[in-house]
Amino acid sequence: MKICVLTGAGVSAESGLSTYRDSGGTWDNYDPMVVASIQGWHSDPETVLSFYNGLRKRMAACKPNSAHLDIAALEKEHEVVVITQNVDDLHERAGSSHIIHLHGEATKIRPEDCFNDYDRFSEKKVKDIGYSEVKIGDKDGRGVQYRPHIVFFGEAVPKMDEAIKAVEEADVLLIVGTSLQVYPAASLYHYARYDAPVFIVDPADVSVPQRVVHIREKATNGLKTFISALKKLQ
Repeated sequence: MKICVLTGAGVSAESGLSTYRDSGGTWDNYDPMVVASIQGWHSDPETVLSFYNGLRKRMAACKPNSAHLDIAALEKEHEVVVITQNVDDLHERAGSSHIIHLHGEATKIRPEDCFNDYDRFSEKKVKDIGYSEVKIGDKDGRGVQYRPHIVFFGEAVPKMDEAIKAVEEADVLLIVGTSLQVYPAASLYHYARYDAPVFIVDPADVSVPQRVVHIREKATNGLKTFISALKKLQ
């Protein structure tokens, strides 16, 4: 069975990484247009680098929770694609092997003139730095400043087509820990086949079609409920 899993900040919240839009979330403390937009990068790259340096430091102190582990364990019996809006590496550390990072990866950097329409979003110059810091003056061999390998607000989402294809081909779609407010990712469930069951795990009210099964639990408990439901489909 082909299972596509769309995850958001809620799946990592129980690992200690705050969500973005919930009360008390990251955007209550930081202006996303300052620290996570292409305009912010151009006007104050030092502040942007500082924000992602801090995020990497927090990520290093976190571990995958049981929701990450349960998603990875689905690969034992199924063909699984994880589409994540998260920029952390917790899915990788949990053992998931096919991950589409829609919004980039905080553990990676690239020269600021790369990964765009001109180079067809090639990742050849993307560099994995783990949880290290990046500062103004850190440049590639050509003298070009490194920036976070993040899809900033105001930039294209290059992997959207790949994500749509994964949803279209799925026998089951699972949505975990996302409020479905951030576009274009929020539109992905519309591409699910009409005969493909769609589950959403979120304790809050989410505006979804009636055919979607809403599991009103946090990610860790909700995954166990989903796995029980999945067994009934087989």
